[in-house]
Amino acid sequence: MPRNRFIEGLGRAILRAFGWRMVGGFPDIPKAVVIAAPHSSNWDGLLGFGAKFGMGVKLSILGKDALIRIPLLGRILRWQGVIPVDRSAPHGVVGQAAQAIRDADRMWYAIAPEGTRRWVERWKPGFWHIARNAGVPVIPAYFDYANKVIGIGPPFELSDDMQADIARIQRWYKPYKGRNHDVLQPKD
Repeated sequence: MPRNRFIEGLGRAILRAFGWRMVGGFPDIPKAVVIAAPHSSNWDGLLGFGAKFGMGVKLSILGKDALIRIPLLGRILRWQGVIPVDRSAPHGVVGQAAQAIRDADRMWYAIAPEGTRRWVERWKPGFWHIARNAGVPVIPAYFDYANKVIGIGPPFELSDDMQADIARIQRWYKPYKGRNHDVLQPKD
């Protein structure tokens, strides 16, 4: 993504206004699935956009294809990295996301593994399937409300064992506290 110093400064200003700071940075790899957790508040979106802009990165997310077809809104959403998805497609949302990553020269696809802001008993495995199908690593991004930090962790290469991979990533998230709940902890 071409650097835009104004947008980067605006992103950092948003974080500073709320007393937050950024830690770490994205590795120099062309493609990855970025998971953002713990996702427990609407504030995560505002802070996440501040960090995205402040770091000068382009993160892609999926959005309803009908929204992309709305003239002005569609342009704004595409500019923000929204990829249109047809939820009724035979190969499903996971297949569409994995294909979009494979087809791109560079793409960091972002998703919340909980799939919702409320507490869940287990993460949804879609992020794992997308990363495995696309052949890319998972990069953890975190919201640590206790310390007002948004950070980026090291890439996780995935194995053939989904449950072990997800448990390993969840253990990495253990120190980080969401606004309304902590990250799920794997059962030992």
